[in-house]
Amino acid sequence: MVNRITDTAALANGVAMPWFGLGVYKAQEGQEVETAVKSAIRIGYRSIDTAALYQNEQGVGRAIAESGVVRDELFVTTKVWNSDQGYDETLRAFETSRKKLGLEYVDLYLIHWPVKGKYKETWRALEKLYAQGLVRAIGVSNFQIHHLKDLMADASVAPMVNQVEYHPYLTQKELRVFCKASNIQLEAWSPLARGQVLQDVAIVNLAAKYGKTPAQIVLRWELQNGVITIPKSVHENRLRENADVFDFELAPEDMDLIEGLNKNHRVGPDPDNFNF
Repeated sequence: MVNRITDTAALANGVAMPWFGLGVYKAQEGQEVETAVKSAIRIGYRSIDTAALYQNEQGVGRAIAESGVVRDELFVTTKVWNSDQGYDETLRAFETSRKKLGLEYVDLYLIHWPVKGKYKETWRALEKLYAQGLVRAIGVSNFQIHHLKDLMADASVAPMVNQVEYHPYLTQKELRVFCKASNIQLEAWSPLARGQVLQDVAIVNLAAKYGKTPAQIVLRWELQNGVITIPKSVHENRLRENADVFDFELAPEDMDLIEGLNKNHRVGPDPDNFNF
């Protein structure tokens, strides 16, 4: 059971990845993202998730450098964007990201989306970076079961993480079962469905029952389902609220109740139908 913000999941290669972290999508480069990351680290967060697309890797890197926390206590994720996919392109994109972050290595490097005809070559580049020790773990984002099967058919190293949209309205049950059987750690982006699930009557009622906020109920549900979660915020009070999920446990019937809210509803793009 996840009882502390520093608790970790063991990835397939034994690397320890925090169950809980900070996402910085849409956090503006400069003071906004730097303040958010520094605040999160001060509160106890040890995992920071960024991407080339977010255009805030430099701010994340500066905040990490100035945080006063030693590098090996932090877990930093970034991702290769779609326009940079391909073998040589990915190697160049990684070096750009690494320099912006100001880090000697990245803890987790992900393929951001399964770009058709490109993601296998991109994966070969990730395998090289992993072999060179420039990344401690490699994975994918927004991959469906058929993408994973296709990738693993030719891969020398299987993905260690799959970061996907995941929340009570999109419970991804088949994908979750497949990833668990394949020793791929599932990770949630948009874990609160951009706030859409927070007004759900069932969630609101559970919040009252446990003396917690709706967001805390949802984040706890994800952790108890064995899914890493990285809620995003740039406000210190919300960062604290999101992280205050380690002093209670949802009963099995309440876990089932939330699971039953699934509508297969996405707030983000469909991995089988995107054009960027």
